[in-house]
Amino acid sequence: MTKKFKFNSMNHTARQASTRTLSDLIRAMDGKWATTITYIDRDGEESVRTIEIHDIRTTSKGRIIVRAMCRTRGEMRTFYPEQIVTYTIHRMRFVLDTPVDETHFVHMAETPAEMVALELDRDYPDLLKQMVLAA
Repeated sequence: MTKKFKFNSMNHTARQASTRTLSDLIRAMDGKWATTITYIDRDGEESVRTIEIHDIRTTSKGRIIVRAMCRTRGEMRTFYPEQIVTYTIHRMRFVLDTPVDETHFVHMAETPAEMVALELDRDYPDLLKQMVLAA
């Protein structure tokens, strides 16, 4: 049985598993739905922002980051899911233009090996070059 996705309900990240938070944020990104978050920055300051999520990725050190256009700042920002206190996904669509250098590109891989190569190249762009040179 699939769970119905709720729009405009406030979700408290401390009351749910981190996988639930991430899956909701991914659905917001895929649906191009604006999301309002309560966020604690690195200085401990709390702010409420409405964001348009364009990418969720893992850094080379294994940390998950959310790349999103911030409607308050009008620019692309990085948010860390563990610093999101609450979030609400809206039915309103994206309205901000994404900077050209931040456009998310979708790669099509036909085999598992191609997918692994694409992911490695994205996360470790110099690794494949080093492997070729070593061979």
